[in-house]
Amino acid sequence: MKEKMSTNSIVKAAKDAGVQLIRLEYCDASGVARSKAVHISQLETKMRDGVNLTRAQMAINMLETMIHIDGMEPIGEIRIVPDPDTFRVLPWVPGSAVVLCDQLDETRTDWGACPRSFLKKMIERAASLGLRFEAAFENEYYLAYEDDGKYRPFDFVHHSPVYSPIGHDLNAQIMIDTVSALEKMGIEPEQAINEFGRGQQEIAIHYTDALRAADNQMYFRDTVRGVALQHGLLASFAPKPFPDEIGSGAHIHFSLWDTKTNVNVLHDESSERGLSLIARQFVAGVQAHLPALVALTAPSYNSYRRLKPGAWASSTASWGFDNKEVALRVISPFFEGSGQSLNIEYKPSDASSNPYLSLGALLAAGLDGIDRGLTPGLPCEHDPAKLSPEELAACKAVPLPSTMHDALNNLEGDKFLTSSLGDLLTRCILLTRRHEADQFAANDIDFEINNHFYRF
Repeated sequence: MKEKMSTNSIVKAAKDAGVQLIRLEYCDASGVARSKAVHISQLETKMRDGVNLTRAQMAINMLETMIHIDGMEPIGEIRIVPDPDTFRVLPWVPGSAVVLCDQLDETRTDWGACPRSFLKKMIERAASLGLRFEAAFENEYYLAYEDDGKYRPFDFVHHSPVYSPIGHDLNAQIMIDTVSALEKMGIEPEQAINEFGRGQQEIAIHYTDALRAADNQMYFRDTVRGVALQHGLLASFAPKPFPDEIGSGAHIHFSLWDTKTNVNVLHDESSERGLSLIARQFVAGVQAHLPALVALTAPSYNSYRRLKPGAWASSTASWGFDNKEVALRVISPFFEGSGQSLNIEYKPSDASSNPYLSLGALLAAGLDGIDRGLTPGLPCEHDPAKLSPEELAACKAVPLPSTMHDALNNLEGDKFLTSSLGDLLTRCILLTRRHEADQFAANDIDFEINNHFYRF
């Protein structure tokens, strides 16, 4: 087990690296990364006491509009308190470091609207059942540049074929710099791909425990954007930054492990197709909550341009084996056949999500399936769009919401998920995001793209 970092070791590491400013970072309910920077002379104190934050800050949505929410008025303060294990020196900008934070009240506990604390609670719920949830986000994103007020893809002229050596040659140096920076941030890259869209990339990273996976997602977005900026480019994680190009997902690969034996409990050689009973119950829980769950995993207005049939993003609450069009794709084990590599890919997920809310809600939904002994529908053996109504019913493949408003209404109606989130965090999500949905619906597509392209 990795030794926890002490405040003294962090201060020394920062000084040795010539750090002057340290960003204290958190993620708000709209999925936007925010931070306050402190000077190196204040680091020791701030590591202990955190930095003040108005209670109203979490009531500011992605359009920078402050929404009135009871309990989140600009009266009273909380603290953003660093987690020492997340301290990193930034490799793409000199003299800077970052540390991720929890939002705590004066008693050093969750004030009711801390997404990172919500995920920790769901991790504890899994641990009480002897289970450990491991995950990784598999991100797609676009490299682009700004031209006369318009965004254009990085290889707008060439448009290299998907998975092509041409694409690798075009972006070779920026990709090498990106994976190098990710390694320095403590993130282990596994694959780097030029994807379908013009200028679209994908990097897959190694899985880890749920909290670290969410932290990694925060640092992944920061690192990719920061390195791109050094190359004079913008990296956009928006779900559909170019309406005529393929969308970008942040698929969640997850597995479930026995904390005592360290065995992947998703796999059971004696079960049909090697998928265990507990895995099927977990899938059933996610399937049951999916129409509400997407309000957290594909939460932005722009997300619903991507969740369409034929986009490999899923548009139904469905599951299946190695099926790219279902919401939950069971991925076959590697050649060694042990089953420990078996994992499930959750596809209606993109990088406009708050990763702590996303993983926490996914875990909560799956555990609900285990608690209640739920049974999933039949696995989809074909594209759900090609199935008859009777076949869809047998698969329990109900349509997913087609708009942000529909998703939020489903979330409000899902009493299990809202009780898991808690009252204040639920109201924060619903009120801030409904205002966004209203504003985007009242404006044109240029307004939508301009306000999503570089938020994430």
